[in-house]
Amino acid sequence: MTRASKPTRGVVHAPGDASHWCSVSSQPPTPTRVVLLCGPSGSGKSLLAARAGLPVLRLDDFYKEGDDPTLPLVAGSSDIDWDHPGSWDADTAVAAIAELCRTGRTSVPVYDIALSARTGEETIEIGRTPLFIAEGVFAAEIVGRCRELGVLADALCLSRGPVTTFRRRFLRDLREGRKSVPFLLRRGWRLMRAERSIVARQTALGAYACDRDEAMDRLASAAGHCPTTARTAA
Repeated sequence: MTRASKPTRGVVHAPGDASHWCSVSSQPPTPTRVVLLCGPSGSGKSLLAARAGLPVLRLDDFYKEGDDPTLPLVAGSSDIDWDHPGSWDADTAVAAIAELCRTGRTSVPVYDIALSARTGEETIEIGRTPLFIAEGVFAAEIVGRCRELGVLADALCLSRGPVTTFRRRFLRDLREGRKSVPFLLRRGWRLMRAERSIVARQTALGAYACDRDEAMDRLASAAGHCPTTARTAA
Protein backbone atom coordinates (compact mmCIF):
# COMPACT_ATOMS: atom_id res chain seq x y z
CA MET A 1 0.00 0.00 0.00
CA THR A 2 1.37 3.45 -0.88
CA ARG A 3 -0.46 5.70 1.62
CA ALA A 4 0.11 4.26 5.09
CA SER A 5 1.03 7.73 6.34
CA LYS A 6 -2.58 8.95 6.02
CA PRO A 7 -4.67 6.58 8.18
CA THR A 8 -7.92 8.54 7.88
CA ARG A 9 -8.15 8.55 4.10
CA GLY A 10 -8.86 5.97 1.44
CA VAL A 11 -7.30 2.64 2.28
CA VAL A 12 -5.70 2.13 5.67
CA HIS A 13 -4.07 -0.79 7.43
CA ALA A 14 -4.10 -1.69 11.10
CA PRO A 15 -0.63 -1.96 12.65
CA GLY A 16 1.13 -5.00 11.26
CA ASP A 17 -0.22 -6.84 8.26
CA ALA A 18 -3.03 -9.20 7.32
CA SER A 19 -0.88 -12.32 7.33
CA HIS A 20 -2.98 -13.81 10.14
CA TRP A 21 -5.98 -13.73 7.81
CA CYS A 22 -4.48 -15.34 4.71
CA SER A 23 -1.12 -16.85 3.97
CA VAL A 24 0.90 -16.27 0.84
CA SER A 25 0.52 -18.91 -1.84
CA SER A 26 2.65 -19.95 -4.78
CA GLN A 27 -0.54 -20.69 -6.68
CA PRO A 28 -2.12 -18.07 -8.99
CA PRO A 29 -3.70 -15.33 -6.85
CA THR A 30 -7.40 -15.61 -6.08
CA PRO A 31 -9.65 -12.76 -7.23
CA THR A 32 -9.82 -9.85 -4.81
CA ARG A 33 -13.19 -9.47 -3.07
CA VAL A 34 -14.71 -6.93 -0.73
CA VAL A 35 -16.50 -7.11 2.62
CA LEU A 36 -18.98 -4.22 2.89
CA LEU A 37 -19.25 -2.97 6.47
CA CYS A 38 -22.20 -0.73 7.30
CA GLY A 39 -24.19 0.33 10.36
CA PRO A 40 -25.52 3.55 11.92
CA SER A 41 -23.09 6.43 12.28
CA GLY A 42 -21.12 5.84 15.48
CA SER A 43 -21.68 2.09 15.62
CA GLY A 44 -17.95 1.28 15.58
CA LYS A 45 -17.35 0.46 11.90
CA SER A 46 -14.02 2.26 11.61
CA LEU A 47 -12.68 0.75 14.83
CA LEU A 48 -13.65 -2.77 13.79
CA ALA A 49 -12.17 -2.30 10.33
CA ALA A 50 -8.90 -1.03 11.80
CA ARG A 51 -8.66 -4.04 14.11
CA ALA A 52 -9.28 -6.53 11.32
CA GLY A 53 -5.79 -6.21 9.87
CA LEU A 54 -7.10 -5.93 6.30
CA PRO A 55 -6.91 -3.00 3.86
CA VAL A 56 -9.83 -0.61 4.41
CA LEU A 57 -11.54 1.63 1.89
CA ARG A 58 -13.33 4.55 3.59
CA LEU A 59 -16.62 4.99 1.79
CA ASP A 60 -17.31 8.27 3.62
CA ASP A 61 -14.76 9.86 1.29
CA PHE A 62 -17.37 9.55 -1.46
CA TYR A 63 -19.83 12.05 0.05
CA LYS A 64 -21.09 14.73 -2.33
CA GLU A 65 -19.84 18.27 -1.81
CA GLY A 66 -21.86 20.75 0.21
CA ASP A 67 -22.82 22.88 -2.81
CA ASP A 68 -24.16 19.94 -4.84
CA PRO A 69 -27.74 20.84 -5.86
CA THR A 70 -28.85 17.20 -5.57
CA LEU A 71 -28.19 17.01 -1.82
CA PRO A 72 -31.34 16.04 0.14
CA LEU A 73 -32.63 18.13 3.06
CA VAL A 74 -34.01 17.00 6.40
CA ALA A 75 -37.79 17.26 6.19
CA GLY A 76 -39.05 20.52 7.67
CA SER A 77 -35.61 22.12 7.99
CA SER A 78 -32.78 23.69 6.01
CA ASP A 79 -30.24 21.09 7.25
CA ILE A 80 -28.61 18.89 4.64
CA ASP A 81 -29.49 15.27 5.36
CA TRP A 82 -26.04 13.70 5.37
CA ASP A 83 -27.61 10.41 6.51
CA HIS A 84 -29.68 10.07 3.35
CA PRO A 85 -28.16 7.89 0.59
CA GLY A 86 -28.72 10.77 -1.82
CA SER A 87 -25.88 12.67 -0.10
CA TRP A 88 -23.41 10.04 -1.26
CA ASP A 89 -21.86 9.24 -4.66
CA ALA A 90 -22.63 5.53 -4.97
CA ASP A 91 -21.53 5.28 -8.63
CA THR A 92 -18.01 6.54 -7.92
CA ALA A 93 -17.71 4.31 -4.85
CA VAL A 94 -18.71 1.19 -6.80
CA ALA A 95 -16.31 2.08 -9.59
CA ALA A 96 -13.45 2.41 -7.08
CA ILE A 97 -14.28 -0.96 -5.47
CA ALA A 98 -14.48 -2.65 -8.87
CA GLU A 99 -11.13 -1.20 -9.93
CA LEU A 100 -9.47 -2.23 -6.67
CA CYS A 101 -10.76 -5.77 -7.14
CA ARG A 102 -9.63 -5.85 -10.75
CA THR A 103 -6.24 -4.11 -10.58
CA GLY A 104 -5.39 -3.56 -6.89
CA ARG A 105 -5.16 0.17 -7.55
CA THR A 106 -7.54 3.13 -7.89
CA SER A 107 -7.97 6.86 -7.24
CA VAL A 108 -10.25 8.15 -4.48
CA PRO A 109 -11.32 11.64 -3.39
CA VAL A 110 -9.93 13.24 -0.25
CA TYR A 111 -13.00 14.48 1.64
CA ASP A 112 -13.14 16.93 4.53
CA ILE A 113 -16.34 16.31 6.52
CA ALA A 114 -16.05 19.59 8.44
CA LEU A 115 -15.86 21.51 5.15
CA SER A 116 -18.33 19.25 3.33
CA ALA A 117 -15.93 19.31 0.40
CA ARG A 118 -13.47 17.24 -1.57
CA THR A 119 -10.03 18.72 -1.08
CA GLY A 120 -8.07 16.56 -3.48
CA GLU A 121 -7.55 13.07 -4.86
CA GLU A 122 -5.23 10.24 -3.91
CA THR A 123 -4.09 7.06 -5.61
CA ILE A 124 -4.32 3.98 -3.43
CA GLU A 125 -2.93 0.51 -3.91
CA ILE A 126 -3.68 -2.80 -2.18
CA GLY A 127 -1.71 -5.04 -4.52
CA ARG A 128 -2.62 -8.73 -4.56
CA THR A 129 -4.58 -8.67 -1.31
CA PRO A 130 -7.42 -11.19 -1.77
CA LEU A 131 -9.79 -9.41 0.64
CA PHE A 132 -10.41 -5.84 1.77
CA ILE A 133 -13.06 -3.95 3.73
CA ALA A 134 -15.14 -1.06 2.41
CA GLU A 135 -16.79 0.65 5.38
CA GLY A 136 -19.29 3.47 5.67
CA VAL A 137 -22.85 4.33 6.63
CA PHE A 138 -24.05 3.73 3.06
CA ALA A 139 -22.19 0.49 2.36
CA ALA A 140 -25.45 -1.49 2.32
CA GLU A 141 -26.70 0.63 -0.59
CA ILE A 142 -24.24 -1.10 -2.92
CA VAL A 143 -24.54 -4.70 -1.72
CA GLY A 144 -26.61 -5.69 -4.75
CA ARG A 145 -24.30 -3.99 -7.22
CA CYS A 146 -21.18 -5.58 -5.75
CA ARG A 147 -22.89 -8.96 -5.79
CA GLU A 148 -23.80 -8.51 -9.47
CA LEU A 149 -20.18 -7.62 -10.23
CA GLY A 150 -19.06 -10.84 -8.54
CA VAL A 151 -16.79 -9.05 -6.03
CA LEU A 152 -18.81 -9.37 -2.82
CA ALA A 153 -17.39 -11.59 -0.07
CA ASP A 154 -19.81 -10.53 2.69
CA ALA A 155 -21.87 -7.58 3.93
CA LEU A 156 -22.10 -6.81 7.66
CA CYS A 157 -24.19 -4.33 9.64
CA LEU A 158 -22.96 -3.26 13.10
CA SER A 159 -25.28 -1.93 15.80
CA ARG A 160 -24.56 -1.19 19.48
CA GLY A 161 -28.01 0.10 20.44
CA PRO A 162 -29.44 3.63 20.01
CA VAL A 163 -28.23 5.17 23.29
CA THR A 164 -24.67 3.83 23.12
CA THR A 165 -24.40 4.80 19.47
CA PHE A 166 -25.71 8.31 20.19
CA ARG A 167 -23.07 8.88 22.86
CA ARG A 168 -20.17 7.53 20.81
CA ARG A 169 -21.23 9.42 17.70
CA PHE A 170 -21.67 12.76 19.47
CA LEU A 171 -18.34 12.56 21.31
CA ARG A 172 -16.51 11.56 18.13
CA ASP A 173 -18.08 14.28 15.99
CA LEU A 174 -17.51 16.90 18.68
CA ARG A 175 -13.86 15.87 19.10
CA GLU A 176 -13.27 15.98 15.34
CA GLY A 177 -15.19 19.23 14.85
CA ARG A 178 -17.28 17.71 12.08
CA LYS A 179 -20.20 20.14 12.34
CA SER A 180 -21.61 22.75 14.72
CA VAL A 181 -22.80 21.57 18.15
CA PRO A 182 -26.48 22.45 17.47
CA PHE A 183 -26.34 20.51 14.21
CA LEU A 184 -24.73 17.51 15.91
CA LEU A 185 -27.38 17.47 18.63
CA ARG A 186 -30.25 17.71 16.14
CA ARG A 187 -28.72 15.00 13.98
CA GLY A 188 -27.88 12.78 16.94
CA TRP A 189 -31.40 12.92 18.37
CA ARG A 190 -32.90 12.17 14.95
CA LEU A 191 -30.57 9.22 14.36
CA MET A 192 -31.12 7.79 17.83
CA ARG A 193 -34.86 7.64 17.19
CA ALA A 194 -34.31 6.20 13.71
CA GLU A 195 -31.59 3.64 14.52
CA ARG A 196 -33.82 0.56 14.45
CA SER A 197 -35.26 1.53 11.09
CA ILE A 198 -31.74 2.26 9.77
CA VAL A 199 -30.59 -1.24 10.73
CA ALA A 200 -33.76 -2.74 9.29
CA ARG A 201 -33.16 -0.99 5.95
CA GLN A 202 -29.55 -2.09 5.77
CA THR A 203 -30.39 -5.71 6.50
CA ALA A 204 -33.18 -5.58 3.93
CA LEU A 205 -30.57 -4.46 1.40
CA GLY A 206 -28.53 -7.60 2.13
CA ALA A 207 -26.28 -6.80 5.11
CA TYR A 208 -26.08 -9.23 8.02
CA ALA A 209 -26.75 -7.61 11.42
CA CYS A 210 -24.20 -8.59 14.06
CA ASP A 211 -22.10 -7.35 16.95
CA ARG A 212 -18.36 -6.76 16.86
CA ASP A 213 -17.31 -10.29 17.85
CA GLU A 214 -19.53 -12.01 15.31
CA ALA A 215 -18.36 -9.57 12.64
CA MET A 216 -14.75 -10.53 13.34
CA ASP A 217 -15.67 -14.21 13.07
CA ARG A 218 -17.33 -13.64 9.69
CA LEU A 219 -14.32 -11.68 8.46
CA ALA A 220 -12.08 -14.58 9.43
CA SER A 221 -14.41 -16.96 7.61
CA ALA A 222 -14.36 -14.83 4.46
CA ALA A 223 -10.57 -14.65 4.56
CA GLY A 224 -10.44 -18.41 5.09
CA HIS A 225 -11.17 -18.92 1.40
CA CYS A 226 -7.65 -17.69 0.57
CA PRO A 227 -5.22 -20.32 -0.73
CA THR A 228 -3.14 -22.14 1.85
CA THR A 229 0.58 -21.73 2.16
CA ALA A 230 2.48 -23.79 -0.38
CA ARG A 231 4.68 -26.48 1.16
CA THR A 232 8.11 -27.23 -0.22
CA ALA A 233 10.11 -30.38 0.19
CA ALA A 234 12.88 -30.32 2.77
